[in-house]
Amino acid sequence: MAVFDQRESGYWQARIRRKGWPAQSRTFRTKSEAETWARSVESDMDKGAFISTALAERTLFKEIAARFTAEFAPHHYRGVGWQHKLARLVDRLGAYSMASLTQDRVAWYRDQRLQDPDPRFNDPKTAPSVSGATVKTELDLLSKVLDVASKEFRIPLPYGNPVGMIRKPTSGPSRDRRLVGEDFEKLLTACGQSSNTWLKPALQISVETALRQGELLALRWEDVNLEKRVAFLRITKNGEARAVPLTSRAVALLEALPRSIDGRVLPLEKQGLHAVFKTACKRAGIEDFHWHDLRHESISRFAERGDLSVLELAAISGHKTLRMVQVYVQLHATKLAQKLG
Repeated sequence: MAVFDQRESGYWQARIRRKGWPAQSRTFRTKSEAETWARSVESDMDKGAFISTALAERTLFKEIAARFTAEFAPHHYRGVGWQHKLARLVDRLGAYSMASLTQDRVAWYRDQRLQDPDPRFNDPKTAPSVSGATVKTELDLLSKVLDVASKEFRIPLPYGNPVGMIRKPTSGPSRDRRLVGEDFEKLLTACGQSSNTWLKPALQISVETALRQGELLALRWEDVNLEKRVAFLRITKNGEARAVPLTSRAVALLEALPRSIDGRVLPLEKQGLHAVFKTACKRAGIEDFHWHDLRHESISRFAERGDLSVLELAAISGHKTLRMVQVYVQLHATKLAQKLG
C-alpha cells in the first residue's frame, strides 16, 4: 500500500515500498493527484511492467548530449556535421528532462524547425524555410542520441524512443544536378584560380572517388595505400568502415599533392571549403551547384562506363542498399535508349 504524507509546504508526498521493486516517491500539489499516481505505479508493478522514471526525470537532454559528444561520438563520427545538428537539438530541447521528451515534444520540435529560415540565405525575411531533408537528419540524430542514452548510459525512456512515433518530414525529390557541356572545365579552371590552393585538387579527387565531403575532409595519409590503390575510410556516414578503390587518375592526383603537417590528405574545413567553392561556382557562371552534387556527378560517370555492376558501384559509393545505386544504372540505361533511337 502507498503511504501519503502532507508536507509543511502543503504538498502531498506519495511513497511506495514493495518487495522486489525499488522504493518510489513523488510529491504532488494535491492528495488526489498523489493517489492517482500511486495507483498507476502499483498497477504497473502488479503487471510486472513498472519502469522507474526517476533517473529520466532528473536528467536533462543537454546532459545526455554532452555525454554523447564526449563518450560515444569520438568513436563513431568524423567531421563536424553532426555537431551542428546536435547543437540545434540542444538549443530547443536541452532544458527538457529525458522523461519529458514525449511524442508531442518531438513533434513540436519538428514543426518549429520546419518554420525556421534557411541559414544559407543572407536575409531571414526572404529566405525559404529549412528543408524537410535537413529536419529529418536532425530527428535521425535525436533518435540515435536517445538510443545511446537508453542502451549505453542506462537512462530508461518511459515512453520508448518517441522519434519513431512521429511523422518525419519528406526529403523531397533527389537532386540529379550534373555538370553539362563545358561546365566541368569551367569549374575546374575557376577552382584553380582560387586563393585556396587545395580547392582544385579537392574537386578533382572528389569526382574521381565519389567520396562524401566529410569522408574526403577526414581522409588521412596513413589510410591511403597508393601502391594497392585503396583508401580506407575508418568512419563513414553509415557508421561502417570501408575501403575505396582508387582510379589511376585518383592515384596520380594524390601523388602530386604536398603532404600537410596535420596528416590529412586535404587540410580543409567544411565552412572554408563551402565559401571558396561557392565563389568558384559564381566565377565559373554555374548556378545551383553544391559540393554534394560532385558525388552524384562521380557515381553517374562510373555508371556511364557501362562495365561496372550494381554491386561494384555500391562498393565504390558506400551505399548500404542497392536501391539508390540502381537509380544511377537506370539513368544510364535511359541514355543508352536515347542513343539507340
